[in-house]
Amino acid sequence: MSKLKYALFTGCTAKQSTPEQYMSTMAVAKKLGIELVELVEASCCGASHLQDYDEFLSLVLNARNIAYAEKHGLTMVTICNTCQLNTAMTKHKLDNDPELKAKVNEKLAEVGLEYKGTSKITHFLYAIIDDIGLDKIKEMVVKPLSQFNIAPFYGCHNIRPSELANEGHKTPESPYRPTSLDDLIIACGGEAVDYEEKNKCCGFHVELQAPKTAAVLTGNAIAGAMDNNADMMVTPCPLCHLKLDTQAEHAGEAIGRELEMPVLHMQQMVGLALGCDPKELGLQHHVVDVNFV
Repeated sequence: MSKLKYALFTGCTAKQSTPEQYMSTMAVAKKLGIELVELVEASCCGASHLQDYDEFLSLVLNARNIAYAEKHGLTMVTICNTCQLNTAMTKHKLDNDPELKAKVNEKLAEVGLEYKGTSKITHFLYAIIDDIGLDKIKEMVVKPLSQFNIAPFYGCHNIRPSELANEGHKTPESPYRPTSLDDLIIACGGEAVDYEEKNKCCGFHVELQAPKTAAVLTGNAIAGAMDNNADMMVTPCPLCHLKLDTQAEHAGEAIGRELEMPVLHMQQMVGLALGCDPKELGLQHHVVDVNFV
């Protein structure tokens, strides 16, 4: 199998608020023989907030980021659900509206760039499932997670809106019954926990406007995993991770019960199964203790 190579768009969160996600991404890529070319020139995707304020500016910024991946001639891989949504949505809009694409390229020309639409965009979750394959990952597991019940938490932005059809994923999954994380948990030797909240919102994007609602959403997600005997949760989104890992006490107060649940980044789970050192995966950076893994 030839070595896989992607252009890595880290987004803001993995380089600032969740450094353990960046660490574990690089560790897992090394184990899987994946070369990641980090797009150091890239800027924030807008985090679904700039989009509400200035949609055209958000398109220009995301097209700029994609243009850097195109210069490398590589698929852009994201490691944040919100980054995935905004870059994929930009690509979808520009590839289907030549007039809008031309207007965006007028602005990009000012910095010597052009959006062509030649690079695919996919989340690291889908990249390893589609391009490495679940069977190959299963073969490479050296420390099966067979003693753990693991609750997948998909978040919103990888599986919605449905018209994007999980842009970049070879087999689009339903936003109502997603399977990718469940399948990856099983490939890593774990027991996938099914629970109602696994494809719900974590509350991150309503925190400023409706903090009570955000806390209830977070609390319900953790409680759902706990009530179905999960030992831990796992998510592919660093924003979901921030809510679930750092806000458990506040969320517990919002729903009237004590909450505590270890939460792993998807890359950390895979890394543990592949035999990576826990420190290399950044497990020491978590708020809720995960040393038991």
